[in-house]
Amino acid sequence: MAGITFGDGLKVAARVLTSRRRPLLAHLVITRYCNLECAYCHEYDKVSKPVAIAELLARVDALARLGTQIVTLTGGEPLSHPDHDAVVRRIRAHGMVATTITNGFLLTEKRIAGMNAAGLQELQISIDGVKPDAISKKTLKSLAGKLKLLAKHAQFHVNINSVLGISEERTRDALEVARNAKEMGFSHTVGVLHDAEGTLAPLSPSQRAVYNSLMAAGSPAHYVNYLMFQKNLMAGKPNAWHCRAGARYLYICEDGLVHYCSQQRGAPGIPLADYGEADIVREFNTPKACAPFCTVSCVHQASFLDAWRGPQRLAAA
Repeated sequence: MAGITFGDGLKVAARVLTSRRRPLLAHLVITRYCNLECAYCHEYDKVSKPVAIAELLARVDALARLGTQIVTLTGGEPLSHPDHDAVVRRIRAHGMVATTITNGFLLTEKRIAGMNAAGLQELQISIDGVKPDAISKKTLKSLAGKLKLLAKHAQFHVNINSVLGISEERTRDALEVARNAKEMGFSHTVGVLHDAEGTLAPLSPSQRAVYNSLMAAGSPAHYVNYLMFQKNLMAGKPNAWHCRAGARYLYICEDGLVHYCSQQRGAPGIPLADYGEADIVREFNTPKACAPFCTVSCVHQASFLDAWRGPQRLAAA
């Protein structure tokens, strides 16, 4: 699978390091609707219409104007949007990296071919266990056929993500998910369940043991995130770091507003169309009160390259 190359990663890092005014990663919500109803998820509804394609393309253009490096399409379920691939094409036309996060249930050979043609570079699927139950249908059994289609046809990188903390019964399932992902040529990552405010869900001793095992076998970048953030959080300890949400990381909701992340909606709450360099500089230098116990790994990773810079000095909004 083609995906994001090492060279791509170096170019992105170089552009970010040479300017504090470039967002590294933006999550763009293209619909709040989801075809599933996972009991632990709070980032979807069953009634929203897809965001109009004209508005989405304008938002992609705005992200390009800001110098954004990576745009991830999310929801809800982004593959339920009829113009998903058109948004991917627009992202790629601007030279930005295009990725998407999906539950995988809407994948077909035709959909995969469309994403190949549009230039998608990475797709992530969350798989919560081996067999479906009342908590989640996103399991190896439910998605076996979809994973085979991806292994055969996808020209983009595929990452399988497991979430620990959903239930004790699912704990060892994460090991089976990781094994299957690697056998099919996919990468595997693991996260920890957080609540609507981004607070870590407590892990049992057995869950911690599985997490440590997966970390030891994972990618170096994922292990660094564990050492710098997750290890302290699991022990109930805060992390001292500079959150660059609103600057290096942007979360754009279905209404086109910029937020720190999906768990901190309302701040800064500025329309993306009006967001500019002054907003990025302000948020780059603004400490976030939620940072010490934040579990949102995408924000951790987007902020990591600036860890060496000086302290944030502006008053939090």
